[in-house]
Amino acid sequence: LFYQVLNFAMIVSSALMIWKGLMVVTGSESPIVVVLSGSMEPAFHRGDLLFLTNYDHEPIRAGEIVVFKVEGRDIPIVHRVMKVHEKDDGSVKFLTKGDNNNVDDRGLYANGQAWLNRKDVVGRARGYVPFIGIVTIIMNDYPKFKVSFDFTRKFYLVGKQ
Repeated sequence: LFYQVLNFAMIVSSALMIWKGLMVVTGSESPIVVVLSGSMEPAFHRGDLLFLTNYDHEPIRAGEIVVFKVEGRDIPIVHRVMKVHEKDDGSVKFLTKGDNNNVDDRGLYANGQAWLNRKDVVGRARGYVPFIGIVTIIMNDYPKFKVSFDFTRKFYLVGKQ
């Protein structure tokens, strides 16, 4: 039992070290994300796994696909930059829209916010693997498929009772 617990702890700590290392290398707080909606189809589909970078020295340009967080929302959004406004002082504001949406994202932004700032960006899409993240979506949409492990070596399906 001791060796099993130790082995499990090593696996968890290795995964955390890899995640933190990716955060440092990519400059993003979330270097890997799963597309949760169809708003970016046909570019990205629900369940696609995106790889992100977020380097401050690279300017944001129209046409790029960014992942951003809005105040008051926990889940980041993956959309394309439609318009960019650069000021003389170096500050940048931009407007986003999902490829599959009819209107821009102003309705998704925080109350009173008409443009995103650089600080709102979690990362830029640099690559993807199709449909690998579908497991995450299934576990979120159907909680009864979540599996948890307890120390009595039994698997339980965790869901709403």
